[in-house]
Amino acid sequence: MHFIHAVIHGRVQGVGYRAFVLRRAREHGVHGEVRNAADGSVEVVAEGDAERLEAFLTEVREGPMHARVEHVDVRQNEGASRYRGFAISG
Repeated sequence: MHFIHAVIHGRVQGVGYRAFVLRRAREHGVHGEVRNAADGSVEVVAEGDAERLEAFLTEVREGPMHARVEHVDVRQNEGASRYRGFAISG
């Protein structure tokens, strides 16, 4: 199983970004969670096969209409599955 931990910077809180990520994750069959961070960024932890994660990450980098994604820091890893579905947390 492939994993990503992404931190999205820019105008990404208060603009429907987490709901956008949730919808896109479900469309791509990616599991994990999304949450707001105290510094104004949004964190995404996601798992799935490499192709699905890459397609999902492409959309995460764009964001919804009212967001402005400035940059995305991504770490990738492999390991055992930890999630069932995708959720907004915190």
